[in-house]
Amino acid sequence: MDIQNKTVLVLGAWGLVGNAVTRKLVSEKPKRIIVSSLKKEEALGQVEKLKKEFPGLPEDYFIPWWGNIFVRHEFKDKNRLELLENPETRRIMMYDIMEELSDAILEASAAYKLIMEYKPDIVIDCVNSATAIAYQDVYSTYYRIKRMMNEGSDAEILKSEMEKLFCTEYVPQIIRHVQILYNAMSRAGTKIYFKIGTSGTGGMGLNIPYTHSEEKPSRVLLSKSAVAGAHTLLLFLMGRTPQGPITKEIKPTAAIAWKKIEFGEIRKGGKPIEIQEVSLNDAVRLEGKLNLKPDIKFKSTGESLKSVYIDTGENGTFSRGEFEAITTQGQMEYVTPEEIADDLIYEIKGGNTGHDIINALDNATLEPTYRAGFLQHSAVEKLEELENIHNKESVAFELLGPPRLSKLLHEINLLRHVAGEMKKIPEFTPARLSEKVFEFIKENGKLRNQIISIGIPILLPDGKSLLRGNTIKIPPFRGENELNITPENIDMWAHDGWVDLREKNMETWIDRINTIIAEANSIPEDDTSSMHVRTKKYWNDFGKIDIGKVVGWIFSKEEKGERMKA
Repeated sequence: MDIQNKTVLVLGAWGLVGNAVTRKLVSEKPKRIIVSSLKKEEALGQVEKLKKEFPGLPEDYFIPWWGNIFVRHEFKDKNRLELLENPETRRIMMYDIMEELSDAILEASAAYKLIMEYKPDIVIDCVNSATAIAYQDVYSTYYRIKRMMNEGSDAEILKSEMEKLFCTEYVPQIIRHVQILYNAMSRAGTKIYFKIGTSGTGGMGLNIPYTHSEEKPSRVLLSKSAVAGAHTLLLFLMGRTPQGPITKEIKPTAAIAWKKIEFGEIRKGGKPIEIQEVSLNDAVRLEGKLNLKPDIKFKSTGESLKSVYIDTGENGTFSRGEFEAITTQGQMEYVTPEEIADDLIYEIKGGNTGHDIINALDNATLEPTYRAGFLQHSAVEKLEELENIHNKESVAFELLGPPRLSKLLHEINLLRHVAGEMKKIPEFTPARLSEKVFEFIKENGKLRNQIISIGIPILLPDGKSLLRGNTIKIPPFRGENELNITPENIDMWAHDGWVDLREKNMETWIDRINTIIAEANSIPEDDTSSMHVRTKKYWNDFGKIDIGKVVGWIFSKEEKGERMKA
């Protein structure tokens, strides 16, 4: 893709890689670059530096944006810990993470508003997402809850800690993040999404010597790798979604360095490390229990720790000894941010560096095979043969899911019984088709009970009566056993997993079959090329109805769920 005259959004532009990417992009002459970072001073400071470095560009060429892209827009500039301590904001965060994605949740998110405001052609994501999520540390939350349970803490206190736990769960957070990004970019018309990911360990294995505790390797560090891996697989799926952005990821497997080398104040968590005054007389006796938090804090000398350091951006500030140890041969070693930026830009422009993880997964996964395709026909024939021998229809068991699959299979099977042939279905009026299918259901108790027994209710033609069994798959259980019955809910539930005998659903089926017939008839008789699959012969000249083929067509065409890669 040509970058020239395109709007580019760089997420994490203040960081080590984001800074290198932004500067390298300028020579590609994009229309504008949105410079995004977590903190206001980072975004504004980075834009000022870029303006000084590239003085000949328009005033609004670099546009600053700041905030936390993992929360809703109204929370983007607030401290996460403070949001978690407030019961009201904590429950909103929990809702945003754990509930089904809705337009309300999507459109409230900071990432959505950012993308919809600027509608970038290219999104380059340099945020260390795995670190941001995994370092919330679900294990610390667990230990707090464990201690409170052992101490018999008040139910309200335990409730608040459980809510924090839900807000800290890694997988729901990364799932919601990718859902929001995908939907936002699809609506904005973004063409390419490029992620700078991480292996979590700088390319090292489970024997990594650097940990966050005495545990080796640290579960928190491995959580970072696990989230990074989950993130990659979600992006792998996004890259297989038609009409979505082209999706790529570079995953450096080394330390990334560096941003600057200086003498100055050493900071941790944004604050200077204070030098504490501790004399030999302050030594504690190692008797009884060791208190991790002393009752009386040691006094500060008033000075902060200052030394020579190398700034590796979001990866940390290292001393000479630390940097030398981790980058020495056989340890993490390192890669420069400029090399990553070069690869990224080359990939966006259509080059092949061999470093795109998504492409590597595409090439390494085992795709459908010729042998399986050849045998599929034999398997279907054998199933049909056994159906005839045992005089038993094999329609749907609701073990594969979703319930909509079972609902559609049973509906077209009922139409097959009533009409006989595909081409005869459109000969009915919707009202007559509804009437005939209802008569068939009334007269065939065995089939009716089989449908109900797998958890698929039957909505009768009046739209107000439901045949159901002990269990129903739709609506799914979401913590409440009773739900409001409204016309909107009935329509939603009928669509998702109820055999629907109403006239308007029969009208949908008639339109659907007419579309299938018209599609096949549009193929010229003399076109015997490999271009077409669903020909009149495929549909048995619109005679015999193969219910699986019909529902496969619905999922591919109506549901837009067609596979786009082998």
